[in-house]
Formats: sequence, C-alpha cells, structure tokens
Amino acid sequence: MKIVAIDDQRLVLIPLENRLKELGYEVYTETDANRGVALYDRIKPDLVIVDINMPGLSGIEIVKYIRLYDKSDTPIMVLSGNTDNDIITQGFELGVEDYMKKPLSLSEVCTRVKKILGTPANATKTKKYDEAIIQKRCVGVVIPCYNEEKRLLSKEFTNFIDKNTGYHLCFVNDGSKDNTLAVLQEIRKGREDAITVYDCEKNGGKAEAVRQGMLHMLKEEGLDYIGFLDADLSTDLRDFDDLVSTIENSNYKIVSGSRISRMGANITKESARKIISQTINFIIRKILSMDFKDTQCGAKIFHRDVIKISFQDKFVSKWIFDVEIFRRVTLHYGLKKAKEILCEQPLKRWIHADGSKLSMKDSFKIIFQLGQIAVHYNWRKKRKNKIKDFKNKAVLEA
Repeated sequence: MKIVAIDDQRLVLIPLENRLKELGYEVYTETDANRGVALYDRIKPDLVIVDINMPGLSGIEIVKYIRLYDKSDTPIMVLSGNTDNDIITQGFELGVEDYMKKPLSLSEVCTRVKKILGTPANATKTKKYDEAIIQKRCVGVVIPCYNEEKRLLSKEFTNFIDKNTGYHLCFVNDGSKDNTLAVLQEIRKGREDAITVYDCEKNGGKAEAVRQGMLHMLKEEGLDYIGFLDADLSTDLRDFDDLVSTIENSNYKIVSGSRISRMGANITKESARKIISQTINFIIRKILSMDFKDTQCGAKIFHRDVIKISFQDKFVSKWIFDVEIFRRVTLHYGLKKAKEILCEQPLKRWIHADGSKLSMKDSFKIIFQLGQIAVHYNWRKKRKNKIKDFKNKAVLEA
C-alpha cells in the first residue's frame, strides 16, 4: 500500500515517513507542493496525507486537484496546524476522509492511517516513535559546546528529539580540546535528519559559536523559529519548549528565559554570583533603557525574520553578547517597537551547573565589556541618525 505525504516542513515528514515504513507501508514524501502533485500523478498512491498551509500551492488546492481535476476517490488525510473552521468545512465538502489538527501524537496519525488502509502484514513492533508528538511549527536550537565531553547529557537531548518532532538541534563544537566532537558525533548517529554538528576548528568563544550556529540554522528554510540553549542544560528542555509555545502563540519576535526566583520555581544560584549578577544587571538596564531582569540567561528563541538583525555582525563582547542582541534590536526597530516584540519569561527550573567556565574574576571583566558595548552602540546610533538626517535634508532640497 502506497502513501504520498506532502508537507513543507521536512522535520514533520521524517518521523511520519519512518514510522509508516516500519508499519509496512510504501511511503513517498515531498516538501514542495507542486512537486507533491507531480509525485501523486506518478505514484498513484492508496492514500494522500497533506498539510494545508504551504507556500505557493495550498493543501486545499491539492485536494481540489485530486477530487475535481483528477476526479479520483483516493483517500485524503489532512494533517495541519490550520484550525480555521471554514477551511476544515471546505476540506470535508471536497471529500477528505480525515482532518487532524497539529499538534497531535504520531501514534494517533498511524492509527487513523490503519483505519483507512488496514494494517500491512509486514509491520514491525518498534516503539521508538510511540510517544512522538507532531508539532505545527519547526524549531532550530543552537547549543554551543566547548570542552563539554564530561558534562553533555546525551540522553536528555536524544530522548527530547525522539519525543518532540519538529525540533532540529545544532551542536556547535567551539574548537574543543577534549573529545567533545566525538561525543557530539555519537549523539548524532541515527538522528542525522534532526541533529547537526557544526565544527569550528578554532575556539572563538560562546558569542561567536552561537552566532555561527544561528546563521547556519537560518539556511534551513523549514524552521519557523531558531534559538539557543546552554549545553549543560541548566535551562531544562521543557522550559525551552515553553518559550517556543509563547513565541508561537503571540506577536513577540524574541522570547528570553529569565532566572527570576518565584513561587513554585526550582531556581538555584550561588549567593556571591547572585550579588554580582544584580550589579551587572543594573548597568545593563541603564544601557538598554529597558527593565530586563535577566538578559544573560542562556535560553532564548527568535522568529527567523530577526535572526540577521541580531546575529549578522560579529559581537563586541565574548560573554555578554545577549546585551548586544537587545541593543541591535532597539537600534533597528526603535525603543518603543522593541519593547513590544521582546518578551522576558520566567523559567520554572534553572540550576547553576558545576564546572561553569565563568569565574568571579571574569564577572568583573564583564563590567568593562559593558562599557565597550555602550560606547560602540552609541556610536552606531549617532551614525544612523546622521545618515537619516542627511537623507531627509537631501529630500527637502530636492
């Protein structure tokens, strides 16, 4: 029994294709809607699974092609994040057999496929994908790594990937001197479609590692959001998923985790570090003219259309590049607009991991770097205003 699945997000198709093949079906997938129609014409499948929201040709247009142009009664199953009642009604009026709303479990999708087509005799009994969830968005996560051989929680990452489809992890090896690269390559084995290892031959610091990883992931067209996360998982992956849910269901362009102590939250930090952090944060708020409680949390998620604004240019600082990100956003959009698109979200869990490479001495160096950032971006602001004034003057004289 042959199945054609069409969805513009490859991360959605990968687990679906793998599981359906394990169940004994012959599966063909396509991320381009027009090529998907050509694939349907060539394969003449027993079932078509299609997304609704795709660039160019929508899923509804594909349904119309099958039902009205090809006049085929091939079963059609819609798998989409589009919950518009008019679209759903139109789909059923055109004759689709099922309309499933993302997110939903992969097991449910397979159960409905078996209800339509029956169960092939050569199905396997694997349980690898039994708990997997098909999301309605795809997310890239950059994880900078420097000498993390002994701290990498490999199982945490692989278990998360197996259960949460729609995520693509990009580990950036920042010129590690230990066996970090080998550990990362081992993590990637068998999950090459969902895990990337980006290797930097020389150590450039966390700021540059994150920047390189973010720009690399931006090349993946199927990703809706891209963020970064510390390799030691001091921020829990479940909390990161909460940040994604916030940006997905709002008009925010950037959602930043915040290690603010609050009722019911598991936040632990050394007291001396806490005092210095509060001092640094006071200076940061003055530089940004924004009431950020915690700019330095290593968990942030971005809409893909602000990635270049935030990461195109190299950072002035090696450690507090987060401040530069927010400063770049305020320079680009203006302070008022920046406050509307930036969100700080308290984490439920955050634990300072042993072996942190940022010493107390380094913390004092940060204050000097903040001065460099203030000078650098104030110069950029003045230069931007001069160019703007020059253009306005030229327009008036013309």
